[in-house]
Amino acid sequence: MSTHTKSVAPATQTTPNQSQKRSFNRQTIAIIDFGSQYSELIARRIRETQVYSEVISYRTSAEQIRNLDPKGIILSGGPNSVYDDNAPQCDPEIWNLGIPILGVCYGMQLMVKQLGGRVTRADRGEYGKASLFIDDPTDLLTNVEDGSTMWMSHGDSCTELPEGFEILAHTDNTPCAAISYHEQKLFGVQFHPEVVHSEGGIPLIRNFVYHICQCEPTWTTEAFVEESIREIRAKVGDKKVLLALSGGVDSSTLAFLLHRAIGDKLTCMFIDQGFMRKGEPERLVDIFDKQFKIPVEYVSARERFLAIMKDVTDPEKKRRLIGHEFIKVFEEESSRLGPFDYLAQGTLYPDVIESADTNVDPKTGERVAVKIKSHHNVGGLPKNLRFKLVEPLRKLFKDEVRKVGLSIGLPEEIVHRHPFPGPGLAIRIIGEVTAERLNILRDADYVVRDEIAKQGMYHDFWQAFAVLLPIRSVGVMGDKRTYAHPIVLRLITSEDGMTADWAKVPYDLLETISNRIVNEVKGVNRVVYDITSKPPGTIEWE
Repeated sequence: MSTHTKSVAPATQTTPNQSQKRSFNRQTIAIIDFGSQYSELIARRIRETQVYSEVISYRTSAEQIRNLDPKGIILSGGPNSVYDDNAPQCDPEIWNLGIPILGVCYGMQLMVKQLGGRVTRADRGEYGKASLFIDDPTDLLTNVEDGSTMWMSHGDSCTELPEGFEILAHTDNTPCAAISYHEQKLFGVQFHPEVVHSEGGIPLIRNFVYHICQCEPTWTTEAFVEESIREIRAKVGDKKVLLALSGGVDSSTLAFLLHRAIGDKLTCMFIDQGFMRKGEPERLVDIFDKQFKIPVEYVSARERFLAIMKDVTDPEKKRRLIGHEFIKVFEEESSRLGPFDYLAQGTLYPDVIESADTNVDPKTGERVAVKIKSHHNVGGLPKNLRFKLVEPLRKLFKDEVRKVGLSIGLPEEIVHRHPFPGPGLAIRIIGEVTAERLNILRDADYVVRDEIAKQGMYHDFWQAFAVLLPIRSVGVMGDKRTYAHPIVLRLITSEDGMTADWAKVPYDLLETISNRIVNEVKGVNRVVYDITSKPPGTIEWE
């Protein structure tokens, strides 16, 4: 293990996505995104059938889609009404491609409108759960139970179907809840089959993927690993790759995958920016360097990162500054160790979608999806980045990364580690990040993790962590008045992080954690519990 902090001059840039091309060299379902909050979830549900899926912009032309050669197309929902002046439209030529299409909510309404039907504002909107009554139990609705609960979210209805279409199902408020043009393999549903509230949603999706689109379940962990190794070797050749190792499942899986593909052409660099959890930097180097003989260059940069956080309170600015500083350190250190041609990043598919990276109009820069927050490994790269990027995990969701990690020998303690943001504790400290606040939060976070592990509950949560607020409150300890910080506990359950709920933990666990934090962590005299789901909140506070 070595420690270096030499400086080098800034270098030239390669834009983040120059080397990124969508991969449709397998059976694929393409999801045309109209700005729905559920587009990512549709993609995830398709992946669960072991068929590859990818989200593309509604601006993608029919000719481009033909060249991508998907086995099926899904039109997502969206916040607009199809009769709005600026409503997003797909290329009407997609109806002539001969590819099966499923429209979901807005996607169904757009299908109806573009093919000659009529969509109007409904007398009564339909939001939440509704019973689906099946009129035609074939094709799309095979094995979907009559009366199944489906999740509705629409204020418009299809009042006149295009020629050739027929009704497959209805609800009490919606006569056209599911429709089809069987001969053309065009289908539409007015509900969201992808959400967990839709009881018959998964059978419906399977019907579309397997029976209508005739896809085979070839999107497997083993196939991904083999394909990725081939692609990495072909792309990298005899060049050297620098990997930003963070210790999380994403970068760790990437390290194992790259090491298997290119061996000693890989250099792992761990930059200790001072925002990690207690004991993690030491444990990381021990696992990689000593146990698995994957060399790690350790760079101590705690003072450097703490300095750039001075007087910074805006969370987006924190992310940008940290992301930029990472790259600067990489460039400085790579000049000493390199030269390197490639920078490897553990960017995941949700990072790409949530940063609105898939739906940017190259002419106007307009984004279809609302940008919730930037991810430092997608939106925070500076203009003068000189590395080309290697991002083999860019196609994967988090649970898919875990499966890959296990399949290539990554230790379970890393595979099942709770997600941890790239900027680390810096965005779990609300307000300015200081050395004192870092020490307080690091100790409080350790208590949370230690206690749920002792109780055998670590894997019951998607994430469990502490947040430090920039306020103080009055307390009494040892018959003396205190004026100290509150700690917020955030314990979350989720399937994939796209939606989440606060964990209904036993009171005695909360009591134990609270008592330990107040007694063991200097500077804290109060503990509160966050009971906000996602949405409307996010999992992280910043």
